[in-house]
Amino acid sequence: MRISKLSLHLGLAIVMLLFCFNCKSTKNVIASGEASSKLSAKQVIKEHQKNAADFKTLQAKVRIDIIEGNKAQGLTFNFRMEKDKTIWLSAPLGLARIIVTPEKVRFYNKQDNEYFDGDYRLLSDFVGVDLDFNKVQNILLGQAIFDLDDQPHKVEVNENSYALWPKNQSVLLELFYLINPSHFKMDSLQLFQQLQKRILQVDYTSYQEVEKTVLPQNINIIAVEDADEVKIALEFKSVSLNQELRFPFRIPQGFKEIVLR
Repeated sequence: MRISKLSLHLGLAIVMLLFCFNCKSTKNVIASGEASSKLSAKQVIKEHQKNAADFKTLQAKVRIDIIEGNKAQGLTFNFRMEKDKTIWLSAPLGLARIIVTPEKVRFYNKQDNEYFDGDYRLLSDFVGVDLDFNKVQNILLGQAIFDLDDQPHKVEVNENSYALWPKNQSVLLELFYLINPSHFKMDSLQLFQQLQKRILQVDYTSYQEVEKTVLPQNINIIAVEDADEVKIALEFKSVSLNQELRFPFRIPQGFKEIVLR
């Protein structure tokens, strides 16, 4: 996997492209529940779906750090989301902006005078999984990326998490969820593609409660292909919900378009 400057931009988009807080209405969530072997897969799925975050808009500051080999870079973005419609990030002074909608992925970078205006193939190629808006949003909110009602699942207790996986795993893509027994959000998402030697792992190391809504606080993403590895860490701060938000985005004139081939 060749991790270029473009891939680093991509990493930022993925993570958003997405969650310590300064708001008085925010508090850390302590994972004090105890996983029970008596819960069935259907019961775990029902609790997970029931605890999905319900809000109209979300805004925050998000610190994104990317580590590739011995290289590391980090920046704090303004983050805004209108649930099911728009995910938006802006770097300081508007030097870079990213906007993700169900139809498109768009971003520009004033440092390199370039922009991208296209579909989800750019993000999908980076993580090795076909992504769409719903999957990206669910990753940011600690929810399962595939519809858990589509097929039967198995469950067992694994280190005080509910390990949940499809009863009939695909040969091409093995999928595992670790569900927290306290709030039934994800502790971890793990995707394995043995033939391509690809691994995508998303770990949720802490959660927060904002206005009675449980949201990820710290997310660590690891993308591996062969011997290459990229790590992305997100920390969401100053989170607020259900405010009126704008999502300004305009590609500057004269920028060079990034074209996928």
